[in-house]
Amino acid sequence: MSVEDDKRLAAAAAVAEVLDGMVVGLGTGSTAAFAIAALGERVSRGLRVQTVATSIATERAAGAAGLTVRDFADYSMIDLAIDGADEVDDRLWAIKGAGGAMLREKAVAAAARRFVVIADGSKRVAAIGAAKVPVEVLPFARSFVVAQLATLGADVVVRPGYATDNGNLVADCRFDPMPDPRVLARVIGKIPGALGHGLFLDEVDAAYIATNGIVARLERDGRSD
Repeated sequence: MSVEDDKRLAAAAAVAEVLDGMVVGLGTGSTAAFAIAALGERVSRGLRVQTVATSIATERAAGAAGLTVRDFADYSMIDLAIDGADEVDDRLWAIKGAGGAMLREKAVAAAARRFVVIADGSKRVAAIGAAKVPVEVLPFARSFVVAQLATLGADVVVRPGYATDNGNLVADCRFDPMPDPRVLARVIGKIPGALGHGLFLDEVDAAYIATNGIVARLERDGRSD
């Protein structure tokens, strides 16, 4: 079993939760792409759903897969969101945003009645903190925000030549070690010009993680199978 096979299995398990008539949020990145493909296959067999996309790239991929994509701006709530993660632990704390869409992903996740993360086994960790924490930054406040992030103990690198779909910058922050994630999330959220970050501590309801062809499901209430 390859990593790509595991991503595909995790995605298929999550997409199995989609019911007829749902509005489904679609994440961004290589693992989320497998969910888009799996959902497209189900739609081709008669499933009726509508989707919202967390990035321009996802919107295009969803359209190519035969999915109906709506404007998230018109929704205050959706039924289900499915996305990948850079790291996830057994508390269902996650770091996301390697694909640069974490601000939109967090908005869609927060609006979802249920938010499910999909990953291969390499993304499951004992405790999040090794992955870089991306922060979406208002270009006007770039130097100020970077300096504030550095005071938190981060090694900060602004992605060169990169802009989010919102027209903003991304500052990747590596912490060694990571401070308390809840405190860190709260402090970053208070920095003027820091528009969002990749710490997902309360949003994830469940995770499907595939390792060597075996899919494990973790639930927020502690259940697993």
